[in-house]
Amino acid sequence: MSMYANMIRNLKTPQVMERLNRLYGNRDGMLVEQTARYVGLLKRHEELFHAEKEVLMISAPGRTEIGGNHTDHNKGKVLAAAVNLDTLSAVSRRDDMIVNVHSEGYKPMSMDLSDLSVREEEKGTTAALVRGVAARMAEMGYKIGGFDAAVTSSVASGSGLSSSAAFEVMTCAILDALYNDFVIDFKQRAKISQYAENVYFGKPSGLLDQMASSAGGLVTVDFRGDDPEVRPMSYDFAAKGYALVVVATGGSHADLTDDYAAIPAEMKQVAACLGEDVLRRVRRDEFMQAIPELRSKVSDRALMRALHFFDENDRVVRQVEALDRDDLGAFFWEIVCSGRSSYMYLQNVYARVEDQSLCLALALAENMLLNQGGWRIHGGGFAGTTLNFVPAHMLGRFVEVMEGAFGEHSCHVLDIRPEGPAVIRL
Repeated sequence: MSMYANMIRNLKTPQVMERLNRLYGNRDGMLVEQTARYVGLLKRHEELFHAEKEVLMISAPGRTEIGGNHTDHNKGKVLAAAVNLDTLSAVSRRDDMIVNVHSEGYKPMSMDLSDLSVREEEKGTTAALVRGVAARMAEMGYKIGGFDAAVTSSVASGSGLSSSAAFEVMTCAILDALYNDFVIDFKQRAKISQYAENVYFGKPSGLLDQMASSAGGLVTVDFRGDDPEVRPMSYDFAAKGYALVVVATGGSHADLTDDYAAIPAEMKQVAACLGEDVLRRVRRDEFMQAIPELRSKVSDRALMRALHFFDENDRVVRQVEALDRDDLGAFFWEIVCSGRSSYMYLQNVYARVEDQSLCLALALAENMLLNQGGWRIHGGGFAGTTLNFVPAHMLGRFVEVMEGAFGEHSCHVLDIRPEGPAVIRL
């Protein structure tokens, strides 16, 4: 029996099925769906690479941002969770520094890790993420090397569940598993991934996405210091009768980089006027007293975005406290207030007057969920997704209305995944 045939057979063992249940949840049909997905990826790897070395299955989850909209890049607080959608690779080690990545839906990529310098022509590409992760790991003293990977992802680009962070965290996990015995802790893995996105890919993101994907589970994170404080939490929304539903509205992310970048930049402008580099180091009362003077130095929008930051940081604390005491009513109120603050003060619900799909999604959610659940903008904003907490008895109707407005498969019903990147040995 070939190595690949043996691996496919091992997918049916109780140990592997239990592992898949942990990673992907227990919804009807999950095991059939994931087994077929793993089999398909192994067959692709065999067709492409005919590996003679061990093939590992390495998965990294997408994430959902529950609280703390645009706070991480100014050293704020967040509440986030890894979810049961993932970027998955079948990967084998090479004896040279060549990396080959065949990712479903994208052109094949080949690169040489002998050169780890930043390349301007790679900005915004998958190659930049791989080179950036490898460069940072090598700089920190970890071993790196070539690999052959067949990749598929259920974290769709533009889904608001952070496909780029899942890919970065997966790449770090690949190099860690193949060359370092999987020893890098989740905080370091998140920082390596963020470095690749900031320096090599060219996107000035905070650390929320990478930290949630890397840590796994439901976590609250305080980014105040250089070593973020991460507190794992345990809360089963499904057991309380609620589903987490992300609605992808279909708005285009094209040409929105400047809109995203303006938010941390304007917050930091306000901080600089008050003698600090980020808003987290500014006292709220100091900011409020300085508003008359600040209006001559920064835009009113920058001031409103700063006010959102201070309020949103406090909201994260109240959200965590509400979950700790099992008060879903208070929690949902803070979720709704977060969304309204993003809408009015942060102003990241739409960038172009002609595309207000997020606004419509929020309006429809409020119409259905008022006093029964929660709804808010999700992630970076401007285009993309909303996050909704939907009572189980309303889920069918909610999905019907949203997909009627935004298209089939625009709703993603999620489970929280209890771990970050995972190595599945078959």
